[in-house]
Amino acid sequence: MLSMIGLLGGIGLLIYLTMRGMNLLLAAPLAAFIVAIFSGIPIFPQLAGEGEVNFLTNYMNGFAGFITSWYLMFLFGAIFGKLMEDSGAADSVSKWIIGKIGMKRAALAVVIACAVLTYGGVSLFVVAFSVYPMALSLFKEANLPRRFIPAALAFGSTTFTMTSAGSPEIQNWIPIEFLGTSPYAAWEVSFIVAVFMMAFGYWWLKKMINKAIRNGERFEARETDSALMRENLPSPVLSMVPLLVVLVISFIFHDFLAQSALIIALLSGCFATYFLNQKYFTNVWGAVSEGTIGALIAIANTSAVVGFGGVAKATPAFASAVDAMTSIPGSPLIGGALAVAVIAGLTGSASGGQSIALPLLAPHYLDMGVNASELHRVVAISSGSIDSLPHGGYVVTTIRAICGESHKDAYPAFGALTVIVPILGVILAVILFSIF
Repeated sequence: MLSMIGLLGGIGLLIYLTMRGMNLLLAAPLAAFIVAIFSGIPIFPQLAGEGEVNFLTNYMNGFAGFITSWYLMFLFGAIFGKLMEDSGAADSVSKWIIGKIGMKRAALAVVIACAVLTYGGVSLFVVAFSVYPMALSLFKEANLPRRFIPAALAFGSTTFTMTSAGSPEIQNWIPIEFLGTSPYAAWEVSFIVAVFMMAFGYWWLKKMINKAIRNGERFEARETDSALMRENLPSPVLSMVPLLVVLVISFIFHDFLAQSALIIALLSGCFATYFLNQKYFTNVWGAVSEGTIGALIAIANTSAVVGFGGVAKATPAFASAVDAMTSIPGSPLIGGALAVAVIAGLTGSASGGQSIALPLLAPHYLDMGVNASELHRVVAISSGSIDSLPHGGYVVTTIRAICGESHKDAYPAFGALTVIVPILGVILAVILFSIF
């Protein structure tokens, strides 16, 4: 009981401190420390017995492990985004899109850009880095409140694309190992759910933006924004080539190199941006430097939250929560969805929720005769729901590090589209599987 109080209290404290704007490099280890104390976990390895977990090792293993896996992707993704911004390519693409679909659909353009890259295999974090400069330019041109940019980026990346049939994102591939399915599992229902999430989510996003505009909100420029008024922009067609390079190369090498394909794809995108737009750069090395600093801040914030998850997973309360979630009576699809969603929420990671729950869920439910494809699709969609609570690594990186917004301003719309919409998608999927 004490361990459960500590786990829930630690998560609550982390969410509270995050919403209050406290630096995550302080908030996450502090919350993890509370979790460890209440669970009786030794603080230092010297105080732990042989083979026994301890706060410092578990936290730093989670922190350093994320950096080891993702640093180069963050680095090249941030540099790519800054090069697109400094060369004017992002402005060129945004102006072209505005000209084609109109000012009122600027948010839709951001959503579509994120969806294309995500479904093409580009990592969610990298998509946010890459599309943000274009999103900023689009929202500026359309004079829309910039606090909705994180929601638009996340909605296009983590809802109807990330967990849909055929998606190359890891959230759609983890179930394959445990269920023996394919990435196209239950594609018919997946398609219906994806269309629903896309239509309903965009309607909701547009409604929130329109309400803010009626209340007098407009785009507010900042000192950190590029103040240069460009008259001579690169061709929009050539400006889109680097985005296509990232998309195509990541798709080609995805099966062979997995997430490492992004290193090649993003580096290629950086070179393509440079060589196609050399004469349009204002300060190319300044852009590289800014991208590098941005990548370091973003990955440090995310790693801090992953470290918290490393401590949380070592507690007796976490093991009890997993047992309770995997023993829920009733429809196995509902039990599987709840188990994965809750664990993803505790760890702040969709892939983490699947990786922990599926080794326990899969044998149990398959022995019961549950349709593996249906279970695959339900757990995939549910993993992308409450993983997006305020303390989630992707949430913090997108809102704070990439977009420079506060949780207070940006999270209400962000949470509505990345938590509530996927939950409704899961409910719809379970209903459809029950009918057909």
